[in-house]
Amino acid sequence: MPDQLLTIETTRLAAGNVRLRLTGELDYDSAPDLVAAAAELRGDGDAPVLVDLTGVTLCDSSGLSALLMVHRAAGAIRLTGVSSQLQRMLDRTGLSELLAEAYADDDVRAIG
Repeated sequence: MPDQLLTIETTRLAAGNVRLRLTGELDYDSAPDLVAAAAELRGDGDAPVLVDLTGVTLCDSSGLSALLMVHRAAGAIRLTGVSSQLQRMLDRTGLSELLAEAYADDDVRAIG
């Protein structure tokens, strides 16, 4: 079975918000891609970053580390589309509070 690559779609939303939509596997091999995509956003100042994980099929400890690095680089992130398995990992590691609560659907529509 071939590895499923991670794709990252960056979208500039209303009011300076930015969304990173991830699809595929967020793991040891692909985590640097997420960190690099977030680094490109540094020039946007304090623009909030929404990380859409709806299309993520696997997230390992390297993926969690990459999300933490994005959080540090962006100042704060909001996660949406978190699977139940990933939510359990976030809860068990204490990262769910640090990486912020997911936006409600109405909030996502409100920011773009």
